[in-house]
Amino acid sequence: MSPRSRKPSKWQRPVSDRPLLGGSQAREARADGDWNVRRVSGSASGKSYRCPGCDQQIPPSTPHVVVWPDNPSLLAAIGGAQSLDERRHWHTACWQRRR
Repeated sequence: MSPRSRKPSKWQRPVSDRPLLGGSQAREARADGDWNVRRVSGSASGKSYRCPGCDQQIPPSTPHVVVWPDNPSLLAAIGGAQSLDERRHWHTACWQRRR
């Protein structure tokens, strides 16, 4: 009997192989670099977050966007972190106003 092959844990797979849950994802170019932007539906968000654009709470079940840099910052890269460690939850309007 041969050993059963298993898929690696989702935490061990590259970010590009992870499934999208509750939204769509796109890459946006801004003046400060390229960003991955994931739109999160209200039904997919179960906890509150603080928007860095307006410093207000994003209540649970509120549609919003999750944004992280396409390339990790230098400090994150030195510490061994991935760009996903730099994710931030934004109100959709706050992210759109950001230049």
